[in-house]
Amino acid sequence: MAVAWHAPISSNPPLYGVSISPKRFTYQLIADSKEFGINFLPFEAAELVASVGGSKGSEIDKFQRFSIVRNKPVRTAVPILEAAYAAYECRLVDDKVYGDHRWLVGEIVAVHWLKEVFTPDEVIDWTKVSPILYIGKDLYITISKDTIKSLDRKVYGTGN
Repeated sequence: MAVAWHAPISSNPPLYGVSISPKRFTYQLIADSKEFGINFLPFEAAELVASVGGSKGSEIDKFQRFSIVRNKPVRTAVPILEAAYAAYECRLVDDKVYGDHRWLVGEIVAVHWLKEVFTPDEVIDWTKVSPILYIGKDLYITISKDTIKSLDRKVYGTGN
């Protein structure tokens, strides 16, 4: 499924969270398997993300319907999409109710990434990939390479 609400939570241990309605088929898949994947796709895949997000996995096989190519996971059975510039394999460590959604926390047990879009310091080079950013109401945007700034904390902060 396409998830709009997600965030990194911790570096040590590496944790990532997603917000999913318990009404979604994907929620049941995660609850049963105790694992999930996070795939970061470039802006060029926005139509695929909208198609996947607008379809019900309980009614169709999205991989077949949208010709989604998968790579092999290394530590779980979660789908790793070939089109992703980065992906996480996560094992579920927490599942809590917040309003009409559940906040699922996974420990990142494997990372997949395209080396050519990362710097030698293993940071995404935003001049080489444009991420999909969903802003609601069926609107998708990306960043402009002209708006990227690296501001050193030693110069612009206290360094703490």
